[in-house]
Amino acid sequence: MTRIVAGALGGRTIAVPAKGTRPTSDRVREAIFSRLTHLDVLDGARVLDLYAGSGALGLEAASRGAAEVTLVDSARPAADVARKNVAVLKVAEVRVVTETAERFAAALAGAGPRAAPRTTAALDLVFLDPPYDLDETTLATVLTDLATPGVLADDAVVVVERSIRTPEPDWPVGLAAFARKDYGETAVYYAEPSGAVPSDAEPSDARPPDAVPPDAVPPGRRPVG
Repeated sequence: MTRIVAGALGGRTIAVPAKGTRPTSDRVREAIFSRLTHLDVLDGARVLDLYAGSGALGLEAASRGAAEVTLVDSARPAADVARKNVAVLKVAEVRVVTETAERFAAALAGAGPRAAPRTTAALDLVFLDPPYDLDETTLATVLTDLATPGVLADDAVVVVERSIRTPEPDWPVGLAAFARKDYGETAVYYAEPSGAVPSDAEPSDARPPDAVPPDAVPPGRRPVG
């Protein structure tokens, strides 16, 4: 079992698949959402959680004010657990799709043989927590599809979790990393549509402290007030 860290559903527990997934730890999830809160990206966001597993990341986003969340996982047992979590938590704004992340992203980009259901507007936040053994070429293809014009909002954030032993993702044209943070064996990358990246943004291979310094936050993302 794992739990929702904060928000309207804070403290509620959710089920995780018995095998085949690698849930994001509560500690890492709390750190990710602390940064996303600082970036003011959660309230009213349209969120896509690829390789969702139990749906913990997407459900955390829903708890913290996201307006629409789509959980995508190709493994039926994982998708069934995610649907159970959605039903138990009674979160109407969350839906679950049993599909590969690759096909779903390709359909969002207007490519591929199958049409995945597309959200009603551009995405504000995307999580990718693929298996560590996912090859870098496949991950790069998914990121390329997400970078297709119209898929992401201009001020969107893309969060990618990888092993610290794997290379940094191959960021496509139209998507650029602006931060990286390591937690034990996990590296978390933050990226955005590249037109919003300032020239003084921190390098993607930097190791920023837990608190995001004001000059590391891209323009337009500073919290109001």
